[in-house]
Amino acid sequence: MTSEFAIAVHALVFLDRSNATIASEELADNVCTNPVCIRRVMGKLKKAGLIETREGMGGGYRIAKANSEITLRQISDALENTLVKASWRSGNPDKKCLVASGMSAVMDELVTGMNRSCNDYLERITIQKVEERLTALKEEKDNKTGGCLSCQ
Repeated sequence: MTSEFAIAVHALVFLDRSNATIASEELADNVCTNPVCIRRVMGKLKKAGLIETREGMGGGYRIAKANSEITLRQISDALENTLVKASWRSGNPDKKCLVASGMSAVMDELVTGMNRSCNDYLERITIQKVEERLTALKEEKDNKTGGCLSCQ
């Protein structure tokens, strides 16, 4: 996972719960990041049709779809996020040794399979389900809030 993915999921949940147009500064404060990071991530989400923007005074971001229609896979795809990466490959395909010449291809297949599994998993999780989990966590903490008055 990248920090952009965490920012995007957090921002979409906050936008959905707020049911309002939220400026990048307010969104950044809730996510606990820089407004520049918010704008970079939100630009990618807008391009994917997951959020809408409004310019000028009172402008900001608004969720574009129902929370049940946005999957974490869509978010990951919008961010062009590769979940599992192989930064180094052992061996050399030009060697005569079966292990040395074939290990890179086998590892590539493993990474491809892991990414497919991760994407399948993310496809089953919606923003609505993330919100439901947050509610369950809140209930598990005996209805104690983290100080966010808008979430009560």
